[in-house]
Amino acid sequence: MLSAQERAQIAQVWDLIAGHEAQFGAELLLRLFTVYPSTKGYFPHLSACQDAAQLLSHGQRMLAAVGAAVQHMDNLRAALSPLADLHALVLRVDPANFPLLIQCFQVVLASHLQDEYTVEMQAAWDKFLTGVAVVLTEKYR
Repeated sequence: MLSAQERAQIAQVWDLIAGHEAQFGAELLLRLFTVYPSTKGYFPHLSACQDAAQLLSHGQRMLAAVGAAVQHMDNLRAALSPLADLHALVLRVDPANFPLLIQCFQVVLASHLQDEYTVEMQAAWDKFLTGVAVVLTEKYR
């Protein structure tokens, strides 16, 4: 799915994110709720304030899952299977929301990393995150 160069770019971006997972995740969620208000319905317990502890905690968990995917690019299905089960079978999240999340994550990455986030990196991350979304939605079939 990913070339060696794309894998290296994904790892490079992940290294830039490291240590900021909670903040990036919280901003990602807030952007998602703002741009696509219907997605907030899945998170009624989360505050709309970027510094809220629950928002930071959930943002941390979301990006930890992305980090696990980065560490297991060769076997996303195995790495994400429990998360796919949770979203499809328990939470019943509409799979149409995953592309929206990807779009918001790309904006958060670009806004924070700016010139460090090249067009090639964005393309690699788009391909990678699309692969993650595919794995997460496979349980719906």
